[in-house]
Amino acid sequence: MLTKKKKEKAIKVVQKHDKDTGSPEVQISILSKRIDELAGHLKKNPKDKHSRRGLLQMVADRRTHMAYLKKKSEKRYASVVKKLELSK
Repeated sequence: MLTKKKKEKAIKVVQKHDKDTGSPEVQISILSKRIDELAGHLKKNPKDKHSRRGLLQMVADRRTHMAYLKKKSEKRYASVVKKLELSK
């Protein structure tokens, strides 16, 4: 589970201004943190099928946000990929 402090750190990495919480960049950052944490959980608990399904949903959601951002602004997309160290 993502703690408040971890979520704030994930937001600070990519936010455009102080109150930015809903931009695609921020949403991608939060989803990436949640995906990383859930992947670690699944390594310890390989039979947890419900969490695996949630992980797949989050990955699909992040992919959708990234496709939207790439369509809207290639420059912002490249910036997010670089800051979050995601593969294209």
